[in-house]
Amino acid sequence: MSSDKLIGLSMIIYLVSFLLHMVALVTHRPDLKRQIHFMTSGVVWLGLLVHTSAFGLRWLESYQLGYGRIPLTNMYESMVFFAWTIIVLLLVLKLRYGHHFIGIVATPLAAITLGLTSIFNIPTQIDPLIPALQSNWLTAHVITCFLGYGAFAISFGVSLLFLYSQACANRRITLTFLPKAAILDELNYKAIAVGFPMLTLGIFTGAVWAEYAWGTYWSWDPKETWSLITWFVYALFLHLRLQRGWKGTRSAILALIGFAVVIFTYFGVNYLLVGLHSYA
Repeated sequence: MSSDKLIGLSMIIYLVSFLLHMVALVTHRPDLKRQIHFMTSGVVWLGLLVHTSAFGLRWLESYQLGYGRIPLTNMYESMVFFAWTIIVLLLVLKLRYGHHFIGIVATPLAAITLGLTSIFNIPTQIDPLIPALQSNWLTAHVITCFLGYGAFAISFGVSLLFLYSQACANRRITLTFLPKAAILDELNYKAIAVGFPMLTLGIFTGAVWAEYAWGTYWSWDPKETWSLITWFVYALFLHLRLQRGWKGTRSAILALIGFAVVIFTYFGVNYLLVGLHSYA
Protein backbone atom coordinates (compact mmCIF):
# COMPACT_ATOMS: atom_id res chain seq x y z
CA MET A 1 0.00 0.00 0.00
CA SER A 2 1.31 3.47 -0.90
CA SER A 3 1.75 6.26 1.63
CA ASP A 4 -1.06 8.26 -0.02
CA LYS A 5 -3.55 5.42 0.52
CA LEU A 6 -2.48 5.09 4.15
CA ILE A 7 -3.12 8.82 4.59
CA GLY A 8 -6.63 8.33 3.21
CA LEU A 9 -7.18 5.42 5.59
CA SER A 10 -6.02 7.45 8.59
CA MET A 11 -8.47 10.21 7.62
CA ILE A 12 -11.33 7.70 7.65
CA ILE A 13 -10.23 6.37 11.04
CA TYR A 14 -10.18 9.90 12.48
CA LEU A 15 -13.72 10.48 11.19
CA VAL A 16 -14.86 7.24 12.86
CA SER A 17 -13.21 8.40 16.07
CA PHE A 18 -15.04 11.73 15.82
CA LEU A 19 -18.38 9.94 15.52
CA LEU A 20 -17.54 7.78 18.55
CA HIS A 21 -16.59 10.88 20.52
CA MET A 22 -19.96 12.41 19.64
CA VAL A 23 -21.80 9.29 20.76
CA ALA A 24 -19.86 9.28 24.05
CA LEU A 25 -20.65 12.94 24.57
CA VAL A 26 -24.44 12.50 24.41
CA THR A 27 -24.52 9.15 26.26
CA HIS A 28 -25.86 9.50 29.79
CA ARG A 29 -25.12 6.00 31.09
CA PRO A 30 -21.74 6.17 32.89
CA ASP A 31 -20.81 2.55 32.19
CA LEU A 32 -21.56 2.86 28.48
CA LYS A 33 -19.77 6.21 28.31
CA ARG A 34 -16.61 4.63 29.78
CA GLN A 35 -16.73 1.82 27.25
CA ILE A 36 -17.12 4.23 24.35
CA HIS A 37 -14.29 6.40 25.65
CA PHE A 38 -12.10 3.31 25.74
CA MET A 39 -13.06 2.57 22.13
CA THR A 40 -12.40 6.14 20.99
CA SER A 41 -8.93 6.09 22.51
CA GLY A 42 -8.14 2.84 20.72
CA VAL A 43 -9.41 4.19 17.40
CA VAL A 44 -7.36 7.40 17.76
CA TRP A 45 -4.24 5.39 18.54
CA LEU A 46 -4.95 3.20 15.51
CA GLY A 47 -5.33 6.28 13.33
CA LEU A 48 -2.07 7.70 14.61
CA LEU A 49 -0.31 4.37 13.95
CA VAL A 50 -1.55 4.32 10.35
CA HIS A 51 -0.75 8.02 9.94
CA THR A 52 2.79 7.57 11.30
CA SER A 53 3.30 4.53 9.07
CA ALA A 54 2.28 6.65 6.06
CA PHE A 55 4.79 9.31 7.05
CA GLY A 56 7.55 6.71 7.43
CA LEU A 57 6.62 5.02 4.16
CA ARG A 58 6.78 8.33 2.27
CA TRP A 59 10.22 8.90 3.80
CA LEU A 60 11.26 5.45 2.54
CA GLU A 61 9.79 6.23 -0.89
CA SER A 62 12.00 9.31 -1.11
CA TYR A 63 15.06 7.11 -0.57
CA GLN A 64 13.84 4.71 -3.23
CA LEU A 65 13.69 7.65 -5.65
CA GLY A 66 17.24 8.62 -4.72
CA TYR A 67 16.33 11.80 -2.81
CA GLY A 68 16.48 10.55 0.77
CA ARG A 69 14.78 13.42 2.56
CA ILE A 70 12.35 13.88 5.43
CA PRO A 71 8.82 14.43 4.05
CA LEU A 72 8.27 17.95 5.36
CA THR A 73 9.20 20.14 2.41
CA ASN A 74 6.05 20.88 0.37
CA MET A 75 2.42 21.79 1.01
CA TYR A 76 1.11 18.22 0.87
CA GLU A 77 3.71 16.87 3.28
CA SER A 78 3.31 19.79 5.67
CA MET A 79 -0.47 19.29 5.79
CA VAL A 80 -0.01 15.60 6.50
CA PHE A 81 2.38 16.50 9.32
CA PHE A 82 0.07 19.27 10.58
CA ALA A 83 -2.73 16.73 11.01
CA TRP A 84 -0.29 14.37 12.73
CA THR A 85 0.69 17.02 15.31
CA ILE A 86 -2.97 17.71 16.09
CA ILE A 87 -3.55 14.05 16.94
CA VAL A 88 -0.33 13.75 18.95
CA LEU A 89 -1.25 16.81 21.02
CA LEU A 90 -4.79 15.45 21.45
CA LEU A 91 -3.40 12.28 23.02
CA VAL A 92 -0.93 14.23 25.18
CA LEU A 93 -3.66 16.52 26.52
CA LYS A 94 -6.05 13.60 27.11
CA LEU A 95 -3.38 11.68 29.02
CA ARG A 96 -2.37 14.77 30.98
CA TYR A 97 -5.80 16.17 31.86
CA GLY A 98 -8.23 13.34 31.13
CA HIS A 99 -10.59 15.44 29.02
CA HIS A 100 -12.03 13.09 26.42
CA PHE A 101 -14.09 15.83 24.78
CA ILE A 102 -10.91 17.26 23.18
CA GLY A 103 -11.29 14.54 20.57
CA ILE A 104 -14.50 16.20 19.36
CA VAL A 105 -12.51 19.16 18.07
CA ALA A 106 -9.15 17.53 17.31
CA THR A 107 -10.17 14.50 15.24
CA PRO A 108 -12.32 16.43 12.73
CA LEU A 109 -9.63 19.09 12.38
CA ALA A 110 -7.07 16.41 11.55
CA ALA A 111 -9.45 14.67 9.14
CA ILE A 112 -10.35 17.95 7.42
CA THR A 113 -6.68 18.86 7.03
CA LEU A 114 -5.99 15.53 5.35
CA GLY A 115 -9.13 15.77 3.25
CA LEU A 116 -8.20 19.22 1.94
CA THR A 117 -5.12 17.75 0.27
CA SER A 118 -7.49 15.87 -2.06
CA ILE A 119 -10.19 18.54 -2.36
CA PHE A 120 -7.67 21.12 -3.56
CA ASN A 121 -5.70 18.59 -5.61
CA ILE A 122 -2.47 19.45 -3.85
CA PRO A 123 0.41 17.71 -5.69
CA THR A 124 1.63 14.60 -3.90
CA GLN A 125 4.72 13.82 -5.95
CA ILE A 126 8.08 13.50 -4.20
CA ASP A 127 10.59 15.99 -5.58
CA PRO A 128 14.25 16.53 -4.71
CA LEU A 129 15.14 19.25 -2.24
CA ILE A 130 16.05 22.66 -3.58
CA PRO A 131 19.39 23.97 -2.24
CA ALA A 132 17.72 26.27 0.32
CA LEU A 133 16.10 23.26 2.00
CA GLN A 134 19.20 21.12 2.23
CA SER A 135 19.91 21.75 5.88
CA ASN A 136 19.48 19.86 9.14
CA TRP A 137 17.77 22.96 10.50
CA LEU A 138 14.80 22.15 8.25
CA THR A 139 13.61 19.33 10.50
CA ALA A 140 13.87 21.34 13.73
CA HIS A 141 12.20 24.38 12.18
CA VAL A 142 9.22 22.56 10.66
CA ILE A 143 8.59 20.25 13.61
CA THR A 144 8.58 23.02 16.22
CA CYS A 145 6.42 25.33 14.09
CA PHE A 146 3.81 22.67 13.44
CA LEU A 147 3.70 21.51 17.03
CA GLY A 148 2.78 25.12 17.77
CA TYR A 149 0.22 25.16 14.96
CA GLY A 150 -1.27 21.89 16.20
CA ALA A 151 -1.73 23.29 19.70
CA PHE A 152 -3.29 26.45 18.28
CA ALA A 153 -5.68 24.32 16.21
CA ILE A 154 -6.90 22.58 19.37
CA SER A 155 -7.24 25.97 21.07
CA PHE A 156 -9.33 27.11 18.11
CA GLY A 157 -11.68 24.13 18.40
CA VAL A 158 -12.03 24.48 22.17
CA SER A 159 -12.75 28.20 21.78
CA LEU A 160 -15.58 27.43 19.36
CA LEU A 161 -17.05 25.01 21.91
CA PHE A 162 -16.74 27.66 24.63
CA LEU A 163 -18.49 30.35 22.58
CA TYR A 164 -21.24 27.89 21.62
CA SER A 165 -21.80 26.94 25.25
CA GLN A 166 -21.92 30.61 26.25
CA ALA A 167 -24.41 31.41 23.50
CA CYS A 168 -26.63 28.59 24.72
CA ALA A 169 -26.26 29.76 28.31
CA ASN A 170 -27.32 33.28 27.32
CA ARG A 171 -30.48 31.78 25.80
CA ARG A 172 -30.97 29.68 28.94
CA ILE A 173 -30.39 26.47 27.01
CA THR A 174 -28.86 23.80 29.22
CA LEU A 175 -26.12 21.70 27.62
CA THR A 176 -25.50 18.75 29.90
CA PHE A 177 -23.21 17.03 27.39
CA LEU A 178 -20.55 19.77 27.27
CA PRO A 179 -17.94 20.43 29.97
CA LYS A 180 -18.31 23.50 32.14
CA ALA A 181 -17.24 26.78 30.59
CA ALA A 182 -14.39 27.11 33.10
CA ILE A 183 -12.90 23.80 31.90
CA LEU A 184 -13.08 24.89 28.25
CA ASP A 185 -11.54 28.24 29.10
CA GLU A 186 -8.69 26.65 31.03
CA LEU A 187 -7.95 24.14 28.28
CA ASN A 188 -7.87 26.96 25.73
CA TYR A 189 -5.16 28.64 27.81
CA LYS A 190 -3.21 25.41 28.33
CA ALA A 191 -3.18 24.61 24.61
CA ILE A 192 -1.80 28.05 23.81
CA ALA A 193 0.70 27.74 26.66
CA VAL A 194 2.02 24.63 24.88
CA GLY A 195 1.92 26.12 21.39
CA PHE A 196 3.57 29.47 22.12
CA PRO A 197 7.02 28.16 23.14
CA MET A 198 6.92 25.75 20.18
CA LEU A 199 6.26 28.64 17.81
CA THR A 200 9.04 30.62 19.50
CA LEU A 201 11.47 27.76 18.88
CA GLY A 202 10.21 27.50 15.32
CA ILE A 203 10.95 31.15 14.63
CA PHE A 204 14.38 30.86 16.25
CA THR A 205 15.39 27.76 14.29
CA GLY A 206 13.99 29.38 11.16
CA ALA A 207 16.22 32.40 11.69
CA VAL A 208 19.28 30.18 12.09
CA TRP A 209 18.28 28.27 8.98
CA ALA A 210 17.79 31.54 7.06
CA GLU A 211 21.31 32.62 7.93
CA TYR A 212 22.62 29.30 6.64
CA ALA A 213 20.56 29.41 3.42
CA TRP A 214 20.50 33.11 2.55
CA GLY A 215 23.21 34.70 4.69
CA THR A 216 20.89 36.70 6.95
CA TYR A 217 18.93 35.82 10.07
CA TRP A 218 15.95 37.98 9.13
CA SER A 219 14.93 39.51 5.80
CA TRP A 220 11.28 40.53 6.44
CA ASP A 221 10.12 37.94 3.95
CA PRO A 222 6.26 37.70 4.04
CA LYS A 223 6.38 34.32 5.78
CA GLU A 224 8.79 35.65 8.40
CA THR A 225 6.71 38.78 8.91
CA TRP A 226 3.44 36.90 9.34
CA SER A 227 5.08 34.36 11.62
CA LEU A 228 6.15 37.27 13.81
CA ILE A 229 2.62 38.70 13.71
CA THR A 230 1.31 35.29 14.81
CA TRP A 231 3.83 35.26 17.65
CA PHE A 232 2.70 38.72 18.81
CA VAL A 233 -0.98 37.74 18.77
CA TYR A 234 -0.40 34.76 21.04
CA ALA A 235 2.05 36.72 23.19
CA LEU A 236 -0.74 39.27 23.64
CA PHE A 237 -3.13 36.45 24.59
CA LEU A 238 -0.77 35.21 27.31
CA HIS A 239 -0.02 38.73 28.54
CA LEU A 240 -3.69 39.64 28.84
CA ARG A 241 -4.44 36.30 30.49
CA LEU A 242 -1.65 36.40 33.05
CA GLN A 243 -1.35 40.13 33.70
CA ARG A 244 -4.85 41.50 33.07
CA GLY A 245 -6.91 38.48 34.04
CA TRP A 246 -8.58 38.03 30.65
CA LYS A 247 -10.65 34.87 30.63
CA GLY A 248 -13.81 33.54 29.06
CA THR A 249 -15.28 35.10 25.95
CA ARG A 250 -12.50 37.63 25.36
CA SER A 251 -9.83 34.95 25.50
CA ALA A 252 -11.83 32.67 23.19
CA ILE A 253 -12.28 35.42 20.61
CA LEU A 254 -8.59 36.30 20.73
CA ALA A 255 -7.73 32.60 20.26
CA LEU A 256 -9.94 32.53 17.15
CA ILE A 257 -8.20 35.62 15.80
CA GLY A 258 -4.83 34.02 16.51
CA PHE A 259 -5.73 30.88 14.58
CA ALA A 260 -7.01 32.96 11.65
CA VAL A 261 -3.56 34.57 11.54
CA VAL A 262 -1.99 31.09 11.69
CA ILE A 263 -4.05 29.97 8.68
CA PHE A 264 -3.06 33.05 6.69
CA THR A 265 0.59 32.57 7.64
CA TYR A 266 0.41 28.93 6.59
CA PHE A 267 -1.75 29.10 3.45
CA GLY A 268 -2.34 32.72 2.52
CA VAL A 269 1.29 33.77 2.41
CA ASN A 270 2.21 30.81 0.20
CA TYR A 271 -0.50 31.46 -2.38
CA LEU A 272 -1.08 35.21 -2.22
CA LEU A 273 2.33 36.71 -1.46
CA VAL A 274 5.67 36.22 -3.16
CA GLY A 275 8.77 35.65 -1.06
CA LEU A 276 11.63 33.35 -0.19
CA HIS A 277 9.18 30.72 1.10
CA SER A 278 7.17 30.47 -2.12
CA TYR A 279 8.42 26.91 -2.65
CA ALA A 280 6.33 25.77 0.35
